[in-house]
Amino acid sequence: MADESPLIRSLRAAVAAAPGDVPLRLHFAELLLAEGRHDEAVAEAAVALQHAPGDADARALMVRAMGMPQAVAPVSEEPAAPAPAPEKPAPVSEKPAAPAPVSEGPAAPSFDWDAAEQQVQDLVGPRFLDDPQADGADGTAGDAAAWDVDAPGAVRLADVGGMDEVKERLEAAFLAPMRNPELRRLYGKSLRGGLLLYGPPGCGKTFIARAVAGELGANFLTVSLSDVLDMWIGASEKNIHDIFETARRQAPCVVFLDELDALGAKRSRTHHSGLRNVVNQLLTELDGIASGAGNEGVFVLAATNVPWDVDIALRRPGRLDRTLLVLPPDAAARESILRYHLRERPIEAVDLGKLVKATEDFSGADLAHVCETAAEAALLDSARTGSVRLITTKDLLGAARQIKPSTEPWFAAARNVAMFANEGGLYDDLLAHLKRKRKL
Repeated sequence: MADESPLIRSLRAAVAAAPGDVPLRLHFAELLLAEGRHDEAVAEAAVALQHAPGDADARALMVRAMGMPQAVAPVSEEPAAPAPAPEKPAPVSEKPAAPAPVSEGPAAPSFDWDAAEQQVQDLVGPRFLDDPQADGADGTAGDAAAWDVDAPGAVRLADVGGMDEVKERLEAAFLAPMRNPELRRLYGKSLRGGLLLYGPPGCGKTFIARAVAGELGANFLTVSLSDVLDMWIGASEKNIHDIFETARRQAPCVVFLDELDALGAKRSRTHHSGLRNVVNQLLTELDGIASGAGNEGVFVLAATNVPWDVDIALRRPGRLDRTLLVLPPDAAARESILRYHLRERPIEAVDLGKLVKATEDFSGADLAHVCETAAEAALLDSARTGSVRLITTKDLLGAARQIKPSTEPWFAAARNVAMFANEGGLYDDLLAHLKRKRKL
């Protein structure tokens, strides 16, 4: 703001440069409070409480700022009738005849957009990412450079909370042969592989795929139906070919086929010849026939919620021949997920043990929803009472009671498949899980 003192401007810039410095933010809020800018002081104290929920000074400052009267204007200027008049000449061009008060004192209270913008500048990130085509790629189908390949990430299986059974299966069936080239050569194991992850939605299949890429030190390329389908005849098949060509050039590379049931649906149920051709091309690329060097160094991972809708040819040996059931997070995983979603929220004495027990069969997305719902309840209470209240165990347990696990409908449908359509033992692991849970 133009009328800010140099000290306030300097402190505002310092807080923007170090948003996590709670003492500096509180000092800034004290100065704002001393200048009568109570709304801004409340906003700064609230941000300080987000970074340090138990800070006594921040809570005391919040109480003082919210308990004080809001704009203290001189009583003598209160009855001034021309208060609304300044709002008309303000946007009009400079006319010296307008005697409206310029800076003598506060006019009628109005919303201060500048103050609001300053309050949220450290909280709201950019609304739009940089233009993905700014590097010169035109993004057209068939341009192999247009496919975004992520560099080897820092995510490892150790970052996946709990889910020890899934990690052991991944290590035995997929990772160990890839990590040991000497043993692989001894046993004649090719450096290629395909793994299908299936299970209820929202249980972390994509995150596990990224962790596998991190374990292998491989690049990561995500493919979904929207990346492949094209209105022109033959363009969809060319897109599939270009994706695999990019992966071969960037090897070692993990190609992650998301929502495989859409990309590789059963051809017997597909009436559109374009989709059948996409499946045919995908089969060709998985076999590496189109490339003389084959798929050495290209690891194909796929994820689906409905593996029974995937074309059976995609699961033939040599393609996506290994299958891994990704179940809802276990107790250790639920605790890790809850800690993650509560890490920057103002919480007080949360009993994670009770919350973990109350959220059995919840997916990771369900757990995030629980934390969001509890935060909404505490925020609404704070708005009604005028004093900030921290999120408690009661809020979180109440939210867990309101939300039903989104995995239940999936298990209801999967139960029939496991019981009556388990050809060749494809769903033995699902059947074993349902028996353990006594859902058969």
